[in-house]
Amino acid sequence: MNSDSATYRILIADDDKNMRSSLDELLSAVGWQTETVARAEAVPPLIPEFQPDVILSDVRMPGMSGLELLSSLDQHTAPPIVLISAHGDIPMAVQAIQDGAYSFVEKPYDPRRLLTILRHAAEAYQTSNDRKRLSLRLANLSGLDRILLGEAPDVRAIRDDVIQLSDSDASVLIVGETGTGKELVARALHDLSSRSARPFVALNCAAIPVDRFEEEMFGIKGGGKGHLLSADGGTLFLDEVSALPDQVQAKLLRVIETREFIPLASDTPVQINLRIVSASNDDPEKAAADGRFRRDLLYRLNTIVLTLPPLRNRREDLSLLFAHFVQQSSLTYEIDPPEMTQDDVAALLAHDWPGNVRELRSVAERVVLATRRGQGSVASAIGADQGITDMPGTLREAVAAFERELISKAVVAHRGRMDAVAEALGIGRRTLNEKIVKLGLDKDSLL
Repeated sequence: MNSDSATYRILIADDDKNMRSSLDELLSAVGWQTETVARAEAVPPLIPEFQPDVILSDVRMPGMSGLELLSSLDQHTAPPIVLISAHGDIPMAVQAIQDGAYSFVEKPYDPRRLLTILRHAAEAYQTSNDRKRLSLRLANLSGLDRILLGEAPDVRAIRDDVIQLSDSDASVLIVGETGTGKELVARALHDLSSRSARPFVALNCAAIPVDRFEEEMFGIKGGGKGHLLSADGGTLFLDEVSALPDQVQAKLLRVIETREFIPLASDTPVQINLRIVSASNDDPEKAAADGRFRRDLLYRLNTIVLTLPPLRNRREDLSLLFAHFVQQSSLTYEIDPPEMTQDDVAALLAHDWPGNVRELRSVAERVVLATRRGQGSVASAIGADQGITDMPGTLREAVAAFERELISKAVVAHRGRMDAVAEALGIGRRTLNEKIVKLGLDKDSLL
């Protein structure tokens, strides 16, 4: 059996019983799922139910012909049609192709050629459907858009990486400070993948007592099935993975290598099929160097590493993110979104955001709640967690401080190549020079 063809489904329409039987046997022998009908009129009602990848239809049949069937279907949504006929000629073949047929085959047919044509048609249809499904998922995706909203270069790169990696089964390690959105990125990888219909199981490795970890992870015979089995077919997300106990690290390494595990109190291995995505706000390499984390396990988990930028490094996105969270909270609490003042913008730019996007969302919610009481500001909402020091007195001062920091970082990153600095900042070289003079920056001292 050709395993590459095993997933293809074909709907055959031919009024010749012997021909239907012959085609059915040929395609079943190579692993296709088949459905046969004697009339073309029976094809359209079967498409939603059987969901064929390709339709093989005779041209001349009582009632509706194969060409009429072709013209009756929506070419944008219907599976490709391959026409077959003992009465075919070149003008008929040309007309069929012009009308939208995928191909035209004459009887008696060459089995190998027919199988090749049908396989290519089915592959093209499945590829087209995969693109449509991906576009729909992207359009409906909320977690990735919510946590990675913005136009900072690092954020755009992460969005692209997530989309590219979504349909891979490679292990992904997400590194970033607390509150940067590691779990939501992991969920986006799952939601965009072919595993999206299966479970996404999140496990906080730092929150489970050591003496219960193995039972939680592997399950126990006659008891709970454990997180590994719960995630079978889907994605297991190991948050704070560097907190894994030593004895569990060795067993998890074996699970990754063999795709099986043995529940506690059992002697029978259990096979699983899952993708592992892990995350850490600690440096896994340092944990391995310190002997707190097995290096061989790290190499299994970090096939791909995604590093999420802290919010302080994407200040150009602060106002956009804050407005987004304010709008969300305003909908929740059923009030009109409060307008941002100059002092609010100054407070956003002055704060260092140690809690990252999670902290920003919390501050936005506090501002909305305070607005319901007729009071509140960004500065007071931030001050609920900690005092604000060294805050610029005006919006102009805050913007100047922000520009000074941004330009300084760009000069260092591009080693003083000012054309590259201007391009990275999205401004002209002349504008850059004017800002450097106005802000009193000394390029040489930065390098």
